[in-house]
Amino acid sequence: MDVGPYEVLGVSKDATDAEIKRNYRRLARQYHPDRNPNDVAAEDRFKSIQTAYEKIGDSSARQEFDQKKRMEDMFQRNRGNSFGGGFGGFDIGDMFSQFRGRGQENVQNKSNNMNNLSQEVKGSDIESGLDISLEQSINGANIRFSHRRFKVCENCKGSSFGTSKGCSNCGGKGVKTKSSTITIKVPANAKHGQLLRLKKMGHEHPQGEPGDLIISLRLDAEEGRRWENGRLVQEAPVPITTLLLGGKVKILTPLGKRVQIDVPAGTRVGDRRRLQGHGHDGGQLDIEFVLSEIIEINDNQRKILEQLRKVGL
Repeated sequence: MDVGPYEVLGVSKDATDAEIKRNYRRLARQYHPDRNPNDVAAEDRFKSIQTAYEKIGDSSARQEFDQKKRMEDMFQRNRGNSFGGGFGGFDIGDMFSQFRGRGQENVQNKSNNMNNLSQEVKGSDIESGLDISLEQSINGANIRFSHRRFKVCENCKGSSFGTSKGCSNCGGKGVKTKSSTITIKVPANAKHGQLLRLKKMGHEHPQGEPGDLIISLRLDAEEGRRWENGRLVQEAPVPITTLLLGGKVKILTPLGKRVQIDVPAGTRVGDRRRLQGHGHDGGQLDIEFVLSEIIEINDNQRKILEQLRKVGL
């Protein structure tokens, strides 16, 4: 089974770009060849991490990967085979045939009635993510967004699509890829995963209405936190002694409040506690206990550890 870049980097598909970058840096340090000399498995893992980051490591590459994956899934469901050429590795004619309300033959039979035709065909919607900060989610913001979509050819006005006549500008496809920068208005009190629909800002169709642009807002979880299917999870580093014997640990919530949490004796790495009212929006926050990273130990600690090892710990 092919493992995708999100799985390799250990992030969900609704993770922010900043979260992806943080996870990449952490994994790259962990599996770097300098830290794992003569370890072939670690070297292979490091290469897969680098490859995954190249695919989704910046917003433009990620947007292209996500859109290509959605198109690929759509074509596999509808036709069950692969495509070559065209935008993102797909044939533009095959792509637009998926947007017709009826089959190609029915559309051609109605080619004399453009009003009916325009009601039956539509450009595809574009789905994309937009990272926002906590402040932007609370107060709202106008954010510049790099937008790339099919637009009807300026030369042939889309008339070459589905015909034998050529067009030097679009190659007879009726559309060309265009890039632009638009402003996305984020409403106040926006939530993670909230969808914004911009009408007719999706792909244009040479013989029909444009699709829509659907923006999914991604609220940055910040360092030590991540999103899991819309739920915010925060790591709480705990010393091994506290995990074994029990105790307390203090955390700083996304809202800037310090909270003390009880750690029961025998707690395992990965165990969770749910806190009400401490999430980004005052909702739920899941606390996941993780083992505190020890950079170095002193001589006294080493002696104690040696003694523990002798008794089986």
